[in-house]
Amino acid sequence: MTEPTHTQPSAPVLAIDLDGTLLRSDMLFETFWSSISTTIQQPLKSVQEALGGKAALKRLLATHSNVDPATLPYNEGVLRYIEDWRGNGGRVVLVTASDQALADDIAAHLGLFDEVHGSDGRKNLKGHAKAEFLVARFGEKGFVYMGDSRCDVDVWRHAAKAVTVNASADVKRKASALGIACEHIVSEPESFKPYVKAMRPHQWLKNILIFLPMLAAHQFNLETLWQGLLAFLAFSLMASGVYVLNDLLDLHSDRAHPRKRRRPFASGAASLMRGSFMAPMLIAAGAGLSAILGERMLLVIAIYFVFTTAYSLWLKRQMVLDICLLSMLYTIRIVAGGTAMSIPLSVWLLAFSMFFFFSLAAVKRQAELVDMRERGEILATGRGYHVDDLPIISMMGISSGYVAVVIMAFYVNSEAMVVLYHEPTALWGICFVLLYWITHMVMVTHRGEMHDDPVVYAVTDRLSQICGFFVLLFVVAGVVL
Repeated sequence: MTEPTHTQPSAPVLAIDLDGTLLRSDMLFETFWSSISTTIQQPLKSVQEALGGKAALKRLLATHSNVDPATLPYNEGVLRYIEDWRGNGGRVVLVTASDQALADDIAAHLGLFDEVHGSDGRKNLKGHAKAEFLVARFGEKGFVYMGDSRCDVDVWRHAAKAVTVNASADVKRKASALGIACEHIVSEPESFKPYVKAMRPHQWLKNILIFLPMLAAHQFNLETLWQGLLAFLAFSLMASGVYVLNDLLDLHSDRAHPRKRRRPFASGAASLMRGSFMAPMLIAAGAGLSAILGERMLLVIAIYFVFTTAYSLWLKRQMVLDICLLSMLYTIRIVAGGTAMSIPLSVWLLAFSMFFFFSLAAVKRQAELVDMRERGEILATGRGYHVDDLPIISMMGISSGYVAVVIMAFYVNSEAMVVLYHEPTALWGICFVLLYWITHMVMVTHRGEMHDDPVVYAVTDRLSQICGFFVLLFVVAGVVL
């Protein structure tokens, strides 16, 4: 981290850019995703307004968005620089291409600026336009300007000093070539890690369900395995694209959460602009791989995308319906496996998966409500539940899990098991393990010890791993004995 210069320059005015400088974010994309999360009609309105110019688009998005200045990711190094400047008697001005209303809200929250200037719906205060404005107001070389992008080079040409913030090597070089004093603040080096984290590769574990039809039907061959791997990769890319999309839509609620606010886009570690391109690219890649496996597989993954998008935009805020949809999304993975590998799915398997994953989805909501209770909150941000709903959600989780165990018990006694296993009675042990594990998960969640995602918790939890080992042991015993 480059420490700010404490000596007061000859120019008493420090002009600060907002996007990428004061903020580790971009208000154009902040307002775009905030407005979309409010109404699905917003993208069409944005396209129409964009024809009237960028300033008009920014005014429209600012009007229809709900961005809380208190939760935005500010650059701590810039805030310290401003405080030092003011401490030395200098004036600080916020000059941004973002809409004036947004700039005013942010300035009011921080209380650090003597003047605030933004785009007015007609003129986009950026690049050359910003340079003209600053020269007209403070005079040639009458200000120090702090920015981060190529368009800021036009402003630095007229400034007494250039201060770059997390700028690229090219921008730094162009600023230094202007022949004025330069200072470079680097708070975070460029890294791909936040974008990999945003893809949530650990969540790809859920896509192992694609191989369940192959395992349940005992169809083990290279062709089936290859088809399963392609389906796994397709769903993983599609899921990552949806996760990125969901994070962009959930910026407001994630920032209000003690753990989720550290997610790459919510924290500002990853660029919203790059994320806006990243999501459709991942989704298109997943669809392309699915097409290799045939039209039916492409249809299945298209249904998955529609359901997950509907969940992100609307259904996650609908009480109970959100849990039903989450359980369906797990089951769709099993359907995708059967479709990709041309394996008929058992009614028993589909019924078991619906109730079992309904239980896990309810546990997920239970964990969120328990966390809310501990933080003293009443209404879940971006959800349709109150803390008082906790007992009902808990009952939904445990009762649905028990129904799944009952279905498993009937499946063990079905004729299909006699064909697949030498000793089907050995699989009764699975029922007892599941009965114990589901009860354990609900109890752990009740005590506030559950991860945000019960599937991720199960993979890393030692007791869950032991339960998984015994399930495998009973399956092997049913085949070998």
